[in-house]
Amino acid sequence: VLVVVLAGVGASLFSSHSTNSAAKPVLASKADGYGITINPTAKVKVDFWEDFQCPNCRNFEAVNNAYVNSLVKAGKIKAVFHPMSFIGPESILAANAAGCSADAGKFLEFHTALYANQSKTENSGLWNAQVLTVLGIGVGIKDKNFASCVKSSKYEGWVSTIETDATKQGVNSTPTVFVNGKLMPTENYLDNKKFAAYLEAAGVK
Repeated sequence: VLVVVLAGVGASLFSSHSTNSAAKPVLASKADGYGITINPTAKVKVDFWEDFQCPNCRNFEAVNNAYVNSLVKAGKIKAVFHPMSFIGPESILAANAAGCSADAGKFLEFHTALYANQSKTENSGLWNAQVLTVLGIGVGIKDKNFASCVKSSKYEGWVSTIETDATKQGVNSTPTVFVNGKLMPTENYLDNKKFAAYLEAAGVK
């Protein structure tokens, strides 16, 4: 678990906006609702709808993160991550930074770190451009463009697009998981054995 503690970092949120509302992360797929798509040719597609400030998402990650990451790294699922932002401004900042991390080739690592460092209070001021940049460095991001991507909110327009698509798809809570287009029962979310069994029944080997 990665935990970042910063001394002397202000709690104010960075509020600048991207100059290009059409910008999207390199892994964002229009065909998949602009979600961050990994292993696009895998036979089993799993869509993860989440908000990085969502406590239930954090609980879901605590149970399933290692398993999901192992499947993604082994190429066993087409994983599509849809970072939503309905909880508030820090959700937008975190989702934007996640998009930036995808460009730097560290999306899974940054995704894990965001939940490991989630504040107990929503929109507490914990996540700002400085903290998110240091979090990225902590997971091994060396791309110099990452900091400017986070600071400029380069993908804020993309984050908004994800939220719009969620409405179209009828997603109104997080986490929400679809497997090959079918909604996974929420009773499976916090039981790794049930979660894994559901994916295996869908064809994950």
